[in-house]
Amino acid sequence: MPGLLRGVARTAVISGTATAVSNRVSRRQAGRWAQQDYERQLMAQQDAGAAPAAPLWGASAAPGPSPAAADEMTSRIDQLKQLADLKAQGVLTDEEFEAQKRRVLG
Repeated sequence: MPGLLRGVARTAVISGTATAVSNRVSRRQAGRWAQQDYERQLMAQQDAGAAPAAPLWGASAAPGPSPAAADEMTSRIDQLKQLADLKAQGVLTDEEFEAQKRRVLG
């Protein structure tokens, strides 16, 4: 009887570990695919010459950053929001999130 219980317990541990590893691999792969899709979308927008975002300041306001700098900042903010969403969904680990954030902030 103890041999049977030991075998059942070992099988349960092995299957639980395999399931946990498989789930983690699936989440990481989904995160990589999401990142690749996001990068493709950015490249397509840049290739298509997407119209720059409208400036947030009025015509009579004091000179601020150039429209290109504002557009770049908006793009970075959008990237950081998407990374935060992926982290909140559990697709990215803390380390992966920090690495991508450093890449975006340059």
